Amino acid sequence: MYNPKSYTVESVTSGHPDKMCDQVSDAILDECLRQDPKSRVAIETFGSHGLLVVGGEITTKANFDAGKIAGDLYKNIGYTGDLKIIPNIVKQSPDIAQGVDSGGAGDQGIMYGYATDENAEFLPKAVVLVHKLASGLERLRKNNKRFSWLKPDGKTQVTIKGDSIKTILVSAQHDESASQDFIKRELEEHLILPVIGDAKQVEILVNPTGRFVVGGFDADTGLTGRKIMVDTYGGLIPHGGGCFSGKDPTKVDRSAAYMTRFAAKNIVASGLVRKCLVSVAYAIGRAEPLMVEAVDEKGNDLSGLVKEKFDFRPAAIIERLNLRRPIYLQTAAYGHFGKPNLPWEEVVSL
Repeated sequence: MYNPKSYTVESVTSGHPDKMCDQVSDAILDECLRQDPKSRVAIETFGSHGLLVVGGEITTKANFDAGKIAGDLYKNIGYTGDLKIIPNIVKQSPDIAQGVDSGGAGDQGIMYGYATDENAEFLPKAVVLVHKLASGLERLRKNNKRFSWLKPDGKTQVTIKGDSIKTILVSAQHDESASQDFIKRELEEHLILPVIGDAKQVEILVNPTGRFVVGGFDADTGLTGRKIMVDTYGGLIPHGGGCFSGKDPTKVDRSAAYMTRFAAKNIVASGLVRKCLVSVAYAIGRAEPLMVEAVDEKGNDLSGLVKEKFDFRPAAIIERLNLRRPIYLQTAAYGHFGKPNLPWEEVVSL
């Protein structure tokens, strides 16, 4: 299991271009599941300089307006500019459907889940901190008039060396009138120090380019699934490569990643080990996984225990975690793990 002496992780705000695309995809998914829990959804969103394209495959009884969902979300995040929205959505391929209908996996692939006893979130320390910093930017912007100069786009980064924080980096979109000295002073006092506490030995970087006025789709393109390390464990453990957002739970890229996290967290929460890494692999259309493996921080094999306690067949995952619900938009920013009230974060008796 990867255990570096120093490491760096990042997060982004809800107004980051990639994260806006994730949220659009999951908002559409939620609306389909709200009306039709058996909806099959695979939505990708692409944004670039005043243009948003929403494409993919959906089979559902739900009636929805993808353009309105996307436009409303864009404004709710905090953007006011014009956005041309082009939906291009078709029905799911029957070749895929025939395998999923019988309870098989919606795709091939490898998924990983991880947990550590470092904190109440069962996540690496820096992952928790970096999301608190990114979500804190949004909280200050929306809830504190003092920060009316903050804009929706932003990124955060935390570097850990040993057990100590080495560097904090915050890049925050801002009004042109706000000076960099003012921005750094305000964010240090009201965001960074409340999150990390003592900063005597910490290097703090705020907007290191010296300016971050243009943001969102005006500054960069966005794409669903381009922040998979932000979504998971910051690159500290392997990732199978499949994104989560815009996919209904028959897609094991999403549901099996949630189940591996559920298994890993509960193994650690039981007190058996301090860290746990679970991996699973599938063939499209086949219910039984090709592989289920698990190890602890010492490399001890936990595979037998995990197979005994957890069922990784797609239909069983959906049933155990009750995944056919509109719960996914909340996961599309600031990580899919460590948040309360999500079914894969529940601690159960083994």
